[in-house]
Amino acid sequence: MSESQQDTAEQPRTPTKRGGGDPASRGRTTIADGVVEKIAGLAARDVVGVHAMGSGLARTLGAVRERVPGGGRGATATRGVKAEVGEVQTAVDLEIVVDYGVAIADVARSVRENVISAVERMTGLEVVEVNIAVSDVKLPDDADEEEEAEPRLQ
Repeated sequence: MSESQQDTAEQPRTPTKRGGGDPASRGRTTIADGVVEKIAGLAARDVVGVHAMGSGLARTLGAVRERVPGGGRGATATRGVKAEVGEVQTAVDLEIVVDYGVAIADVARSVRENVISAVERMTGLEVVEVNIAVSDVKLPDDADEEEEAEPRLQ
């Protein structure tokens, strides 16, 4: 071995730096509308005063769908929620049923804050708007549509 070959063999090799910039900037992350819809739906349901999500018909059909094998519970999380997702922003539309006696404006404000917080924290997307439509009020003596969907005979 020559002297120059011996020198390189004895020196530790420094790793070659590949790529450039921050690793977080190497590639794209896309988030599906359904992901934002699930996050928003669960966050909205966590608010006291929200009885259910979606219109009466959507809730009835959802209850029937859940009883069908393979119907899954995924549809429950997104019932009454519609999201539009861009590259850095998202907008969410919610349809809720509130409990009788609650201040609707306060419930809507709490839902909006909870949804924005959850979606922005989990996805990193900026929530530009959360539109809330109150489609019904659950009266204390009303039976749930989900209970009515159960067959009476077994």
